[in-house]
Amino acid sequence: MAVNLPPQYHDAEARYKKGRTPEEKLAALREMWVILPKHKASEKVQADLKTKISELTDEIEQAKLGPKKAAPGSFKIPKQGAGQVVFLGPPNAGKSRLITRLTKATPTVAAYPFTTREPVPGMMDYEDVRVQLVDLPPITADLYEPFITDITRGADAAVLFLDLADDDGPAATQVVIDRLKEARRVLVREIPADDDPTTYSLRTLLVGNKADDEAADIRLEIAQEAIGVQFPLVVISAEQGTGLDALRKEIYNLLGVMRIYTKLPGKPPDMASPFTCPIGSSVAELAGRVHKEFEEGVKSARVWGSGAFDGQTVGRDHILRDKDVVELHL
Repeated sequence: MAVNLPPQYHDAEARYKKGRTPEEKLAALREMWVILPKHKASEKVQADLKTKISELTDEIEQAKLGPKKAAPGSFKIPKQGAGQVVFLGPPNAGKSRLITRLTKATPTVAAYPFTTREPVPGMMDYEDVRVQLVDLPPITADLYEPFITDITRGADAAVLFLDLADDDGPAATQVVIDRLKEARRVLVREIPADDDPTTYSLRTLLVGNKADDEAADIRLEIAQEAIGVQFPLVVISAEQGTGLDALRKEIYNLLGVMRIYTKLPGKPPDMASPFTCPIGSSVAELAGRVHKEFEEGVKSARVWGSGAFDGQTVGRDHILRDKDVVELHL
């Protein structure tokens, strides 16, 4: 499916390329965003535009605040696995303890706050896929590491922490929500259809940690009244290891992906290493994940699964379903 960009879009794109200042470039990008037809074929262009708009908006606002302080080291975290999920929360909420439970990562874990000062990635196993988790430094009204804005731009989803062993836990979690919003990172249950390109909305799961505390139930009720039901909720104890199976499933579900298994003609399917695609992806989009040149070249496929008769031949636009087995024909 072609994007079919109108001439006005190309005119704005030319102004973007010729722009000499971030403000000129941003104005052209915003015009391109308004003109761009919003449909499935343009999703990749939408994502690219949104990233550029967000980066330039950050650059312009940072310039108003003065020179950006250099962060120690490079904190670009390349995505791995089925998707990247960031851990966000107030100090001492148990983020680092949880990541040691779900992955093989070894962040510093201590009973005092602010032990995490840089991002710590780890890989979580869920059935036959892996999800990348990234533990980020704590957020307070007075402490916000600038690189959190950059890392959350590339993340697919977020886990927000609520400390059920702290009377101030609900208020501290609300501060995290508010501080991220100031940085144009909006935590949501579902991405809105009219998503603002100057902000980044992150699908978010609320995790109530330290459920083993004797007053955890009372604090959870208070939190639900204060924060509301704006996020799905999982209650766990990272220290005791309770609720972790349900948490793994909910983290995977946050990504909005499905598993597709592939096979070669005359060969059994590879059931050990599925491809993960956004729910609603077509045969052509799967082919592009197998190899970028295949998306244009695939003509048909044979599919085994709930959306087709076993071995049925389908076209390149056929919509796949979770755990389908696909044999691509180029």
